[in-house]
Amino acid sequence: MLPAAFFARPALELAPDLLGLVLLHERDGLAVAGRIVEVEAYCGPNDLAAHSAGGRRTARNEVMYGPAGRAYVYFIYGMHWCVNVVAARRGVPEAVLLRAIEPVAGLEQMRARRGPHVHDASLGRGPGNLTRALAIDRAQNDADLRRGALRLLRPSRRAGLATPSTADVVRSPRIGVAYAGEWAARPWRFSLRGNASVSHPPRDA
Repeated sequence: MLPAAFFARPALELAPDLLGLVLLHERDGLAVAGRIVEVEAYCGPNDLAAHSAGGRRTARNEVMYGPAGRAYVYFIYGMHWCVNVVAARRGVPEAVLLRAIEPVAGLEQMRARRGPHVHDASLGRGPGNLTRALAIDRAQNDADLRRGALRLLRPSRRAGLATPSTADVVRSPRIGVAYAGEWAARPWRFSLRGNASVSHPPRDA
């Protein structure tokens, strides 16, 4: 189990350390899992791209206010679920969006959920596809990611999953937040260099 202190730190510090971790979801007797390969940090009230910009606090984003290590799940564009990892200390609304996973277990279930013609590398590419592949929806909002059906695990060397090195991590601007002005250019997106499941090939910042 990951310690609570792992999550209780600023989103910018937590975000790159989520890369390489395994997101596992057990649902309806089926277990699916993917290695996290792309994330974005959202850094609280001063970050105009964050749901908590300006100190906004609503029923929708209440989970962002803590405790850390919870899943913040929300619906966008009337069609996609997105899942975030709540960061920072209680009362500081920061979170890290999980943008892409590399499938490592339960591929048949993922294919059934995403469609038979989707390439394996694309099953969890992009935040909406990630939640479809892992069957994550509103029911997982506020889930404790340290334990339970939806949880984060350290990679297993026995399964051939290594912890990424600093050299493996690429920083680049976040995607789809042009409305945030200068905040959109902040290099707060982190991904694994050259991984086929990353949603958009980034340029080094």
